[in-house]
Amino acid sequence: MKTENHAVGVIVKKILVWPCAMFSIWFAVHISAIVLDGLNDEISVSDAAVILGNKVEPSGLPSDRLKSRLDKGLELYRNGFVKYIIVSGGKGEEGYDEARVMHKYLLANNVPENAVIDDPEGMNSHMTAVNSKRIMEEKGFKSVIIVSQYYHLSRCKLAFRNAGIDNPRSAHPDFFELRDAYSLIREFFGYYYYLFFE
Repeated sequence: MKTENHAVGVIVKKILVWPCAMFSIWFAVHISAIVLDGLNDEISVSDAAVILGNKVEPSGLPSDRLKSRLDKGLELYRNGFVKYIIVSGGKGEEGYDEARVMHKYLLANNVPENAVIDDPEGMNSHMTAVNSKRIMEEKGFKSVIIVSQYYHLSRCKLAFRNAGIDNPRSAHPDFFELRDAYSLIREFFGYYYYLFFE
């Protein structure tokens, strides 16, 4: 009986170990690909930058993370890579319209009113992509640079391609924090959700 139980235990371990090992390898490879893709900016002259929204502080000011994205968009604008900036975000937990807060920040940093386009319905990456496609068609834009955290860019580019935007480019701010580890895990699963369901 002990021999039988031992044999069953060995079989069960083999059945469980191999899938777990394969998943761990796949996970590590994909996370590495997300990091490399996100840190490898693809910047060339484009019609617009699309800055994805993020947390607004209770004070009504952009969080450090969101400010880093806005500053990257400003850098692209000031260096002549884009003529327009699309700010995309919804209403966050703090009750602020992210797109409006982003709009005000850009105007305060000397971006002309007519160079900033609001997307107040960008509640997630999918909606930002869909709305950006509509704005591009309305404005006659042919190319965009997506601006977000490095770990977010692979999924963003997938969402933009799914929305019918060819060859979306990307740029990340030099802003890193401990929570990036959690965000990378989330992006692994988020990427496959967007791949198969969005």
